[in-house]
Amino acid sequence: MYIIYNIAGFYRQAGMERVLADKANWLAGHGHRVTIVTTEQKGRPNAFPLDPGIEVIDLAIGYEDNNGGSLWDKMVHYPGKQRRHIKALTAVLMERRPDVTVSMFCNEVNILPRIQDGSRKVLEVHFSRFKRLQYGRGGLWAIADKIRSRQDASLVKRYKRFVVLTRQDKALWGPLENIRVIGNPVSFRPKAPAALDSKTVIAVGRYSRQKSMDRLVDAWSLIKDKDGWTLKLVGDGALRGELEEQIRRLSLEGSVVLGREESDMESIYRSASILALSSRYEGLPMVLLECQSFGVPAVSFDCLCGPREIIDDGKTGFLVEEGDIPALAKALEKLMHDHALRKEMGLNAFRKAEDWRPENIMPQWIRLFQEIL
Repeated sequence: MYIIYNIAGFYRQAGMERVLADKANWLAGHGHRVTIVTTEQKGRPNAFPLDPGIEVIDLAIGYEDNNGGSLWDKMVHYPGKQRRHIKALTAVLMERRPDVTVSMFCNEVNILPRIQDGSRKVLEVHFSRFKRLQYGRGGLWAIADKIRSRQDASLVKRYKRFVVLTRQDKALWGPLENIRVIGNPVSFRPKAPAALDSKTVIAVGRYSRQKSMDRLVDAWSLIKDKDGWTLKLVGDGALRGELEEQIRRLSLEGSVVLGREESDMESIYRSASILALSSRYEGLPMVLLECQSFGVPAVSFDCLCGPREIIDDGKTGFLVEEGDIPALAKALEKLMHDHALRKEMGLNAFRKAEDWRPENIMPQWIRLFQEIL
């Protein structure tokens, strides 16, 4: 088969880009032709290695040039960019004539079903149904988010198949005939689980409102007996300055490390004994899947969506009510001070990680593509 994927850019070291790399490489390695079409790459290097046979085309539309500006600024420039996008993407699809064209719910999502190139159109979403409302923005942005959230419900029906990551999210979208659930594959294949002997709790993600590292730092401040343990934050983002100030204000400089993005995530997971997730919302958090591959138990808020379908509460980690910071602290403290429990949960997590191997996930995609062809 020939499959074309559409994504905004392939330069970020983020979950959606990693998943696309894993899927594209698996498909190419199994004899399928793959092209990735971007709109924001701008000559930047790919975030993750790709099979040499995978073609990457950047349409250079520049939607992100207006990020950080006003809603009015986006509204003024968006129609012109959509017109250029339609023209450029149509030219690519009409020339290459793929069997299947996939939208990853980026700026092509509105225009892809209109292009009559003969390919079957598939939409996959990497966030939950009400993500736009979970942004928590005010003013005109709040109105725009509500409107776009309602539009999403009708937009997904225009695709031959609409793929979500979790059963929980499937229920939120309601009774759709074209909806399917396929989780993300994880490419890490460690031969043995992490030792879990270091006194290190890690959290991985952008320093953003969504990931809410500030709530994790607050939880850390509630743990009285840290007994030499360190909380290491791995990532970067707009809220770095606020996190630095929070760590100083709470006098946690000696036990919290505010790190940067890391390319060698295998070493990060192997050096950890616990992973913490304090997000307000997710799609299917890759950090939970990846730490599970290394047999690292997790403590997570039970946010929408994903953590409850990865963590077996009490077996591979702990789930606590979303936003309950004292409960997050208590669960972390329990794992920190019970080495035998960490080992037991870590081994359970290592075994459960088999569910997310590419050889279990990717055949589901092949069956879906064959079904619509």
